[in-house]
Amino acid sequence: MLKKIISSHQEVDVAEDRAATDYEAQENYEEVAAPAPAPMSFGSSSYSETSYSSAPSQMSKNMLSSDVDIKGSLKFGDELILDGTVEGEVNSDSGHLTVGENAKIKGEVNVRAVVVYGKVDGNLLVTERCELKADAEIVGDISAGTLSIEEGAAFMGQSSVGAAAVAAAKSGSSSSKN
Repeated sequence: MLKKIISSHQEVDVAEDRAATDYEAQENYEEVAAPAPAPMSFGSSSYSETSYSSAPSQMSKNMLSSDVDIKGSLKFGDELILDGTVEGEVNSDSGHLTVGENAKIKGEVNVRAVVVYGKVDGNLLVTERCELKADAEIVGDISAGTLSIEEGAAFMGQSSVGAAAVAAAKSGSSSSKN
């Protein structure tokens, strides 16, 4: 007897009983759905989705892989997964940034929410939630609505947490640019 596996990419006949004749095999097969593809991952671990006020399915996700190097300012809208190198500012008024385990940012980060697995050398201004995962390395100050630091993360700088801290940091950074 043969089982027929149907995939979105190809059809494959799998022989279960080698003694079956071609005639019997054509008459006696079952259709079996192929398994769903595995979730995409970067490096040795996959990044979990963090829940924010916007539904993840409604946000557009952008990715910059580990072989991308950017010198200059980077601005994005909804969600950015960065696993490459950036020398310069990273800005988004309403966006969520994931700094991957291979990522290196040298410059200021100003976003709505951030999850850091990699390295950031510069100040972080985060209006909502800032998460530093176990292998994260931060050299700079953090101003965030909420701050979460996992055991194993390295943070050298000062932190200020709460809506008032974010407002003060924003007014300080906007007056220093003028």
